[in-house]
Amino acid sequence: MSEKTITILIADDQTLFRECIKDLLENEQDFKVVGEAGNGPEAVALAKKLKPDVILMDIKLPQMDGIAATRAVRMESPQTNVLILSSYEDDAHVAEAIQAGANGYLSKMMPVAELVHALRTFNQEGVMIPQAIMNKLLQHLRIPSHDNPPDSLTATEMKVMSLLGKGKTNKDIADELGCSVKTIKNHLNSVFTKLGVNNRTEAVVKAIEMNLISADDGN
Repeated sequence: MSEKTITILIADDQTLFRECIKDLLENEQDFKVVGEAGNGPEAVALAKKLKPDVILMDIKLPQMDGIAATRAVRMESPQTNVLILSSYEDDAHVAEAIQAGANGYLSKMMPVAELVHALRTFNQEGVMIPQAIMNKLLQHLRIPSHDNPPDSLTATEMKVMSLLGKGKTNKDIADELGCSVKTIKNHLNSVFTKLGVNNRTEAVVKAIEMNLISADDGN
């Protein structure tokens, strides 16, 4: 059985860039570009209409920037994942995008082959933040919050969280802990419930904010 086709909406204000990315992705059998948006409001509207699996979202968009558009998409079209594809790589933009609900963050400077690989990994893992960008996010979140602590995480769950903070995939974590990917997913589901989050990125952010793991784990 062939893999499920990943439907993609490209949101970028540069027509040439959108067309290049579209041509690149449609050369792959498991990708289908279902729409293009040149500004923030258009991205939000098309996400609601087309229900793509993933939006490749630039931050610098006219009328509504990519951060605000991401926040709107997560509210109006929660079934759609948002993957930021931007030339901005500073920790403030990374943190703001993730806190707005983005599931991942990639650099426009990455090689073409890495973008294709990242999209496939993102589809399997539900998050895609390369190690260098994850470090920026973790460094931005050094100050813990004083919220009530969640239910206690087990020693294994804490180890899983530490490895998440290092940008490891489910398979990487399973290999390091000597168990199956399914077991790691079970641990993650337990962590999500205890932390009150929905995905891996939110879990890392929440764990840093609540001082469950150190921001230095990302180094």
